Amino acid sequence: MNEIREVLVSRDAIREKVIELGRKISSDYEGKDLVLVGVLKGGFIFLADLMREITIPVDMDFISVSSYGNSKSSSGVVRIIKDIDVNVSGKHVLIVEDLVDTGLTLNHLKELFYTREPASVKVCTALDKPSRRKVEIEVEYEGIIIPDEFVVGYGLDYAGKYRNLPDVCILNA
Repeated sequence: MNEIREVLVSRDAIREKVIELGRKISSDYEGKDLVLVGVLKGGFIFLADLMREITIPVDMDFISVSSYGNSKSSSGVVRIIKDIDVNVSGKHVLIVEDLVDTGLTLNHLKELFYTREPASVKVCTALDKPSRRKVEIEVEYEGIIIPDEFVVGYGLDYAGKYRNLPDVCILNA
């Protein structure tokens, strides 16, 4: 594929990180009522892999938001396209995201979930680009830190394509 410049994070490195995160989440939430909220569309592959590594009972749902459209950068405007169906009142919410970039989307989602009176709201991400932050956001379960490159694969797309790649790759400019 000549659209791909290079593999940035291999499927093996992703797998190791998912196993590590699953163990930590299982330990931290033992005996607690945990709801995993996957952020669509990009987070669905990570959520599926992560759920299989979590050893405690969990509920899950999806939320769909838009802040990119077909652009390579976030607009900063977060629109809810599909909300969750599960009641999170009194439960521990773990937002499962493919990539934390500017932090604007996650900041909006955390504020939204706190209005629903959960026991807690935390964030788990497969990939993190802290160099791009526009707002302070705590990522309690941090995946692999990556440089400021536009990446695709493992659920991440550009204009709807490349989500199916098993590795995280840098797209040609």
